[in-house]
Amino acid sequence: MLQQYKNILAPVDGSKATEPVLEKAIEVAKRNDTHLDILNVLEVNQFSDSYGGAVSGDVIYRLVEDVQNRLESLKQQAEKAGVKDVDIHVRFGNPKPVISREFPHDHGSELIVMGTTGLNAVERLMVGSVTNYVSRNADVDVLIVKVNQK
Repeated sequence: MLQQYKNILAPVDGSKATEPVLEKAIEVAKRNDTHLDILNVLEVNQFSDSYGGAVSGDVIYRLVEDVQNRLESLKQQAEKAGVKDVDIHVRFGNPKPVISREFPHDHGSELIVMGTTGLNAVERLMVGSVTNYVSRNADVDVLIVKVNQK
């Protein structure tokens, strides 16, 4: 018997993994006729690194607005493809615990669909892969979508 999932989580980061992850999450959500959460986790310390120190509320507001707009278009894409129940979320924090435990616990996610990586080889060595962390630490099933590394 096939596993039925009631809540599916698709964390996206705007990398080239976003499109194949969303496509796979849509496919699984439609097959299970279930709820899909699309999540983007913003790491606050990435702002201070990127913007050279203290970050104004204005900068963060504009960034969140941009992310919300991007997520809204992903939501529309999922709905046009036939997913009936889609929510989008922006969270602040470290993506590793947010994706692996915090969000699934808060929203009852039963499956996490994510890409192999959004990082290049050097970044993976420095900070470690979020996907690797989630696959080892999540309390729910994790479906890893192979992203073409061309």
